[in-house]
Amino acid sequence: MTGPLTASRLSDDDAGLVRSLAYRLARLRGTHREWDDYYRGAQRLQSIGIAVPPQLRPFIFPLNWPRVTVDTIVQRQRVRSFSMPDDETASRMLREIWEANNMESQQVLNHTETRVQGHGFVAVGANPRDPDHPLITVESARNMIARVDPRDGRVECALRVYADQFAPGLAPEYATLYTPDYTLWLAKEHGRWTLTDRDDHHLGRTPVVQFLNRPRVGDWLGESEMADVIRPTDMAARAVLDMQIAMETHAVPGKWAIGVSDNQMIDPDTGRPATKIQQYFNSFTTTKNKDARFGQFAASDLTNFKTVIDMLSEQVSAVTGLPMRYFGQNTSNPAAEGAIRADEMRLVKNCEMKNAVDGDSWSRVMAIAYRIRTGRDLNENLVRCDWDDPNTPTYAQKSDAIQKLIAAGVLSREGAWDELGWSEARKDKEREYFRRQIAETYAPYLKEDAYGPDGEPDLATGGAQAGQTAPQAQ
Repeated sequence: MTGPLTASRLSDDDAGLVRSLAYRLARLRGTHREWDDYYRGAQRLQSIGIAVPPQLRPFIFPLNWPRVTVDTIVQRQRVRSFSMPDDETASRMLREIWEANNMESQQVLNHTETRVQGHGFVAVGANPRDPDHPLITVESARNMIARVDPRDGRVECALRVYADQFAPGLAPEYATLYTPDYTLWLAKEHGRWTLTDRDDHHLGRTPVVQFLNRPRVGDWLGESEMADVIRPTDMAARAVLDMQIAMETHAVPGKWAIGVSDNQMIDPDTGRPATKIQQYFNSFTTTKNKDARFGQFAASDLTNFKTVIDMLSEQVSAVTGLPMRYFGQNTSNPAAEGAIRADEMRLVKNCEMKNAVDGDSWSRVMAIAYRIRTGRDLNENLVRCDWDDPNTPTYAQKSDAIQKLIAAGVLSREGAWDELGWSEARKDKEREYFRRQIAETYAPYLKEDAYGPDGEPDLATGGAQAGQTAPQAQ
């Protein structure tokens, strides 16, 4: 990476590229804001019912089904590991780079952004403070745009803009332009972009990877996972609003009185005429008129609102594949294991398809990181991205199934660790525990010099001490 530059003009080609990408990003700003509002439950309803005055707008209560739709999928997406067939060194290096960037948590940000906005980005760059571990950063679709090669989906160039987070709505003042051969850092001066820094990396590929949700042929923007639920959500929000208004106006059943005038309503405690509020709420007001009659109207039935909300939740469940219980439709008895798995079949298959698409993108990210670290190319199509099982078996059920596979000779010990979803760091710790256990078991039966250079017992050359028989290895 070259040192900081004094501000200078961009070339005509780069300036045209920045303008084109910035214009495309600006056109998407309204869509990005709308998806973000729906995910946070802060959307503005277009219609809030008939004859509802603005004073009742605080009663708006949007059911946040969009967040449920997104988070339920993201919670089941977890990258377990990366591996390169027949290249253990590369596999360890990929794992090390992944862990050095805290991608165990950062992947959640990318998966959420991709599900909400329909597309997300991950950028890879050199790390000046630690050259052995390239930087992998998750970028927001609201601040980044890319031009994609339609032949293979690779990013040809990308633009990342930086706006003041404390003054939303202002034009961005800084930007980064990514290309296959160089990366430019820009600042806006007097309404024009100027060059402030440059990195001629000569990777031959743009160090940015785009993730897509619900990709289609020829579509490089994807589609938000919330697209099918926002309209039912708006309808349900209006139903809840109308129900709240009905609750306020029908909280106390209407009352009627015949044969009395206003000044004849007497407070029994004071003997004086009752106030308006006492007449409305007090059921023990009296009058001296013996011919007066009192009564109240039947209370309003609000079950029609619940019927509408239940119908809408059923429609959302149908289009998303999420079980009805995810939208509050619970039964008194918990479902059995088989019923849960059958109920979640569409959800699990949806997660598996997204894992397949996202796995290709993550493999591309790790191949770029490997190239930055070693200077050597890695076939990204051979980088295997393994995911945790998106199903929801209990730990006991999973352990029982693994034990049966081990007993049948189908699964090894370390294969069982993979099935349990252990990280590579957790596996290394368990291997160390096994080495200590073996050393403690065989130590009394070995000669004093029967230890290898690593301090572990050497069973092949040490032999047992006289008169002792070493226990059989487990």
